[in-house]
Amino acid sequence: MNLYSEHYVSKTCERFVNKIWCLDNSIGESLIENKLVLPNGCFNLAIVSGNAIEVHTSKNKYLMNEGFYFCSQMTNKVLVNIQPETKVTIIQLHAWTLSFFPKYDLNSFTNSILKIDSVELPFKTNLKSDITVLLSTINTYFEELDAINTSKNTIEKICETIKLHNEEISVSEIGKSLSASQRILQIKFKSATGLTIKKYIQILKFRKSVDQMVNSGLDKLKLTDVALYNQYFDQSHFIKQFKDVTKTTPKMFNSDLYFLSKKR
Repeated sequence: MNLYSEHYVSKTCERFVNKIWCLDNSIGESLIENKLVLPNGCFNLAIVSGNAIEVHTSKNKYLMNEGFYFCSQMTNKVLVNIQPETKVTIIQLHAWTLSFFPKYDLNSFTNSILKIDSVELPFKTNLKSDITVLLSTINTYFEELDAINTSKNTIEKICETIKLHNEEISVSEIGKSLSASQRILQIKFKSATGLTIKKYIQILKFRKSVDQMVNSGLDKLKLTDVALYNQYFDQSHFIKQFKDVTKTTPKMFNSDLYFLSKKR
């Protein structure tokens, strides 16, 4: 059994959900220690069954026993220890998804994890749901949400504009593109995601750089090339950003320690 696996939602559901991924140590007899996860600009809903998973963010250490958890935006690497006989299923939500539920104000909620009750979930599921059943539930719920919300809201438009420009756009340019006040966009984005627009762009650019490094291999691709391709000022700027998130240099980065996305 693979410890890490990815499962993909329907095309319509992809508007709100990037994917579902699993960390499965359910038949394992030993603790899996010191695995790492990088920020990627998404929120996560985690379903823990069995014993527990221990997660260290830049703010706190969380012991996540059996139950449901909401994981905020992360800005630094996260360390994970998975106890024996434990499975974690994670629903990865795009940065704009929660903005379609306006009762949530996430202005100061980053690098944090909150245990929630199952009744707080917008869809019905249980701790032991098979991945096939969960996928069907998620697809049905978010396809209905898509049908109800035919127009993109402000947060989705901001993220779409950033993607359209390959993460090379300023807040002022986003404001001009959307014919909106920079200040209003900043306030709305921070409330919906916990991040500034600039920080969100930095995270996306960083992850794209890491994926490029891992896929190409540092032996084949010089750091200067990675930095220039992703439009960092220079190699030293890229290395500084890299160290801010991973606490190591690109040269010392060991991808085997990380759960890195298979979906590009």
